[in-house]
Amino acid sequence: MHSIKFILLLSVFTGLLLPHKIEAQTTQTTKQDSTKFVSIAKKNIVPVTLIGLGILTNNTDFEKHLQTDLRNKVGNEYELKIDNYLQYVPAIELVTADLLGIKAKNHWFDQTKYLLISQLISSSITHSLKMITDKERPNGSPFAFPSGHTTFAFTNAGVLYREFEKSSPVLAYSGYAFATTTGVFRMINNKHWASDVLVGAGIGIITTELVYHFEPLKNFNPFAKSKNLTLFPQVGNDSFNIYFAYHF
Repeated sequence: MHSIKFILLLSVFTGLLLPHKIEAQTTQTTKQDSTKFVSIAKKNIVPVTLIGLGILTNNTDFEKHLQTDLRNKVGNEYELKIDNYLQYVPAIELVTADLLGIKAKNHWFDQTKYLLISQLISSSITHSLKMITDKERPNGSPFAFPSGHTTFAFTNAGVLYREFEKSSPVLAYSGYAFATTTGVFRMINNKHWASDVLVGAGIGIITTELVYHFEPLKNFNPFAKSKNLTLFPQVGNDSFNIYFAYHF
């Protein structure tokens, strides 16, 4: 059974990399295309590594011992639900930065558009894997692999990073700090194994990188000329809301 699960995971992992293989075949035509391929490949080294490590450590004695040691250090009854809130912080930072007028890569509507597309793709991958693997959580609950909270947090962090990496590096990287803390507390709270968190983080990052590389619906922006209106989403486990803010 474990071998079958591993093959399924490896298939998904390969599928995530497929766009790069397709692009690799076409980049031989021009030097410009080759440069673009090298650029996107470099940006995806980290998420690919995270996913690979997650697959390799999944259901191993190593991650089981790691989880046991972690819980023994904090106490088997310990639970701090801060991870339920930290996952939203990068998205809140994104909206706050827009409201404060910090220079971003894209218009606020395009930011929201790419955030929603990234979340749709990453959450679909994560929830599909949960159903396929049906891995038990450390606390005995089902559907551990990968971590949905971690995927959500790193997807938010990825959008924040891509929008402010040039204009405000500290702000751009801060999202990953909150996302990492989210993943760590999923383990501390005994909700996820290390592999769940690693793959969740990788999916969140690589999805965002691919969305920003291909820029779906690039020319769709009905608010391109509006500077006073800001729209931002809030996605929860059981709800989806869109809020508007107007600058007077």
